Order: sequence, then structure tokens, then C-alpha cells
Amino acid sequence: MDRVTGIGGIFFKARDPAALREWYRVHLGVPVEAWGGAAFQWQTEARPEPKGCTIWSVGGADADGEGFGPNQAPFMINYRVADLAALLAALRAEGCQVLDKTDDSEYGKFGWVIDPEGNKVELWQPPD
Repeated sequence: MDRVTGIGGIFFKARDPAALREWYRVHLGVPVEAWGGAAFQWQTEARPEPKGCTIWSVGGADADGEGFGPNQAPFMINYRVADLAALLAALRAEGCQVLDKTDDSEYGKFGWVIDPEGNKVELWQPPD
């Protein structure tokens, strides 16, 4: 079974999200959109039409624990997976701390596991 197939997104908190987004836009050329992040399209020579993207997003440091919790880390990494249900079942069988909540939306399926350091890791199966 494939497990992680790539990075789906990187989300982090900032004391001044607007200023930090602007710094990344000006100095690193990150194409920040009105919603506060950027979507980097997946393109290769063999596949010039993107079939997905990696999200980069800066949020406020005062955000509640729902997004990043239960840990206090100022970041969360979202990993692409091929089969979320199978991976969550395997992680549970391996004794990992898998959160009961899952999400299924137009953006795909989401699940979460807590790593040994207490960081919340988001697992994302893109929509077909």
C-alpha cells in the first residue's frame, strides 16, 4: 500500500499574517492570493497541465487549536495519500494516535494522526 505520496500543503501561524504574507510575496515571489495563501500547481515537462497543487498558507497566531491542535506547534504539514481509509486503518493497527474525526469535502478526504512529538499531521486524499 502506498502511504504518503507527496506534500499537499504547509500551514503555519504568524503574529502578523498580513505582513508575513507580504514579505514572502515581495522577497521570495510567493504568489499570495486574496484568501491568504498560494497554490503551487504541479507541472512537469511530461504533464504540462497541472492535476493538483501544493497549498502554502499563513494564518494568525491567535487561531484556535482546532486547526493545529492538540499540539502547540506553529505549523502543520499536510501530506498527500493514495487511500486515506486504508492508511488510517494501518496506522491504528500499528498503535499510532489517529484522531477519530475525518473530513470529506469537495477538496478531498482528510484525516489526522499525532506523531511521537505531539505534532498534528494532516493526511489528504485528493478528490478523483
